[in-house]
Amino acid sequence: MRRLDRGRRIDFVDVGAPETACPIERRLLLERFHAREDGRMLSGAAAFAAMWRAIPLLRPLGLFARNRNVLRGLEALYLRFLRVRPTLQRWVR
Repeated sequence: MRRLDRGRRIDFVDVGAPETACPIERRLLLERFHAREDGRMLSGAAAFAAMWRAIPLLRPLGLFARNRNVLRGLEALYLRFLRVRPTLQRWVR
């Protein structure tokens, strides 16, 4: 995503780094993807959609995700991904 963010509109923050100030409990930040858009903290699929809206190439997908039903479907997929994420992380290591 960093490579796609050519306009540097996204401030990527490593919440795993001890020196990083966390707006909510660090454990919660590490469990799900989070993003802040227009001063609101978003989580899960909504956070991904916000990130997509900031990247011109992905903006149409992010705008499409503003639809409540689309976002609900994306969140369901995200929850499924979270279940297999530990296995995927072990494979990558």
